[in-house]
Amino acid sequence: MNRLLKTIIFFFFLFGIKTVSAQNVKISGTVTDKSNKALDYASVALIHLPDSASVALQATNQQGLYEFSSVKPGRYLIKALMMGYDKNQSAAFEVKEAAVKVPTITLTDRSQNLKEVNIISKMPVIDQKADRVIVNVEQMNTAGDNALEVISRSPGVKLDKDDNIVLKGKKGINVMIDGKMSYMTGLELTTYLKSLPGSVLSKIELISNPPSSFDAAGTAGIINIKLKRNKIQGFNGNMNLGGGYGRYEKVYGGTNLNYNIGKVSTYLRLDAGHYNSFNRLTLNRTIGEEQYNQLNFWHPVTNSLNYSTGADYFINDKNTLGIMVKGYNAPEETKVNSNSVNYNAAGAKMGGTSMFNPQSNTEKNHALNLNYRLKTDTMGGELGIDADYVRYDNSRNETFTNNYLDANDQLIGAPIDLRNNGMGKVSIYSIKADYTLNLNKKLKMETGWKSSWVRSESDVRFDSLKTAGWITDPRRTNLFLYNENINAGYLSLDQSFKNLQIKAGLRAEQTLGNGSSSGTNALIDRKYWKLFPTLFVSLKLDSNNLITAAYRKSINRPSYSSLNPFTFYTDPYTALQGNPWLQPSYANSFEFNYSFRNFRVLTLSYSVNNGSIWEVAYQNDLTKETITRPENLSRTTNFYMATGSPFDITKWWNNNTEVSAGFNRTQSAVQGNGYNAFSWNWSVMMDNTFTLPKNYSITTYAYYDSPSVSGLFRSLGSYQLNVGAKKTFWNKNATLALKVNDVFNTSAFRANLEYNNIKTYWKNEWESRRVNLSFSYKFGNMKIKTARKRNTGTSEEENRVGKN
Repeated sequence: MNRLLKTIIFFFFLFGIKTVSAQNVKISGTVTDKSNKALDYASVALIHLPDSASVALQATNQQGLYEFSSVKPGRYLIKALMMGYDKNQSAAFEVKEAAVKVPTITLTDRSQNLKEVNIISKMPVIDQKADRVIVNVEQMNTAGDNALEVISRSPGVKLDKDDNIVLKGKKGINVMIDGKMSYMTGLELTTYLKSLPGSVLSKIELISNPPSSFDAAGTAGIINIKLKRNKIQGFNGNMNLGGGYGRYEKVYGGTNLNYNIGKVSTYLRLDAGHYNSFNRLTLNRTIGEEQYNQLNFWHPVTNSLNYSTGADYFINDKNTLGIMVKGYNAPEETKVNSNSVNYNAAGAKMGGTSMFNPQSNTEKNHALNLNYRLKTDTMGGELGIDADYVRYDNSRNETFTNNYLDANDQLIGAPIDLRNNGMGKVSIYSIKADYTLNLNKKLKMETGWKSSWVRSESDVRFDSLKTAGWITDPRRTNLFLYNENINAGYLSLDQSFKNLQIKAGLRAEQTLGNGSSSGTNALIDRKYWKLFPTLFVSLKLDSNNLITAAYRKSINRPSYSSLNPFTFYTDPYTALQGNPWLQPSYANSFEFNYSFRNFRVLTLSYSVNNGSIWEVAYQNDLTKETITRPENLSRTTNFYMATGSPFDITKWWNNNTEVSAGFNRTQSAVQGNGYNAFSWNWSVMMDNTFTLPKNYSITTYAYYDSPSVSGLFRSLGSYQLNVGAKKTFWNKNATLALKVNDVFNTSAFRANLEYNNIKTYWKNEWESRRVNLSFSYKFGNMKIKTARKRNTGTSEEENRVGKN
């Protein structure tokens, strides 16, 4: 901590020297209409001459005033625009040493010349950028979908048997929410995304190869989920209400409220839902010459609440303070039934087992973010500081009743009763600082550091029912503690030429971790640091043709729960176990993109992952038990290529078709024996939107995935069809949507496991076929004004203002 404090003080000392040495020439002025009335929130750009580069952008205050400070000497002019007005600009002027007062700029109201103006802007569902793919969720029919289902419809995204996200054939994805790392993996992430309605999503950014300013974790890249937040000035919001039915009922609703005025921008988002669903797992295991057929049925009933609130305070045109609080609470009542029937080599029934496992589980998450942004100069320099606290809590109360049956389904002995009262806690603290400096018009530098501290605790307490009552079962009781500290620093340079842009970066990360398990006496002690280079190249051949290429080295650290060596039985024959000796895996990823007029003609992706983490099953032929635990495999290779983007076939028919192919290979020693599996695979996805008269629209979505290799699994093919209809009314402020998911009930994960003495057929099914009906309504001030400038996502506004 002393070293960290010294680093912070030194960083701010250097920054202070630069700030004091900068010149402090101010440019100010006023924007009004023809009646000399001040126009608040008009966009004002400072334009450098003679290159017409937009140096800075801001919005006028309630008195129509604007002010640019720390402006370097040179020749400039001011451009101003506002929705509903014709744009205008000042005369050119010189900046030397004295402050400049620009004559008032007058904007003419277009309504004086036009009776009515209809602006129609159609945003493509999929938008291919140089460094990422953006899915515009607000253009989709998401009635009844949760966030995980919406993500799974994104280009190159699939879900594995445990609903983990796989991007372009690669595991190890990191998920961010509104640009903030979620710090969730595995079950925690799946539970959260399933509790989040798809209707609250605005955009999904698929970043296969993030730059050095992002964490090096995530061998498959990063998915950034942007939630809806309306930045129109004044008070406004929207509400949604919906319901669905498959095998059981679902009801959900929420509201998003925004109040943006003057120097303060606030929002509140609440979403609640009742989800009654099921999951069915079929396992057919061949053990020697005997057959063990098992059917597990989960029936969870979840009542979830998601909340998020925050505020930004714009102190002046340079300084912004922000706070964000968010979280979710998802109590769940689950009934689990497991039945197994065993057959001998002749096909005669040998007996079986049955288990009843009622559960009361709760998942909780709370997060706090404090942030500060400082514009350090008029050339786009910025300092950002973020402090985060995240807390995850889960509790598990359950009982097990196990029955062993003979060939005539008669009970063998008394039932075996167990109970578990377990809990888990994860606390995360992090602080980071990022600094951006434009060294000149074509060279930009980014640097920063981040430190995070994690404490994970898992306490499982099992009791067995004996003659004397409930007795602690030491074989199934365990306390696991794990602490981890990660320190990182990075530096990147972005150089632009005439048609070429090159960005190179280097990130260093240090990991310090230690843990212990009371049930196994296992100790974890890790200290290591690694370098992670990145390189991005963008070549604009002409106004229509763009080529981009990227390289990234990344790390995938084991999840906290996967390090827990405790063995947890889900039924009498099946158990899950952590691995305290699990090591991080490292991947080298390459990507190439070629687009023509923003149409993705070709994407090529290749990655090699050393030590990739996959589940390995261990089968005991005597006890018939199968224990699955994560292990490091030697090498996995992924190759992926795809083509396709949205385009309008006609004015009323928009089509988005993606065709992809891939090659996956797993090479490793598994339980002392060599394993080498590979396969080519392909998939096709087609999304159509038909715009009909009177604000009706119809959507269809279909996909097919061929068989493929995924780790040690050989998954079988699958396909799905969704259809929907939507109607907007009340001046397009209200929307009614109907949707049928998985019309033919074909969505299921099917796979074979075959290695060593393992021979298992796996089929996982869920409530994928559903009918959903939803209603949404926008209210409040819908008059568009230019929002006060923010330092993220403003390139669009700058380009618009800077045009002649």
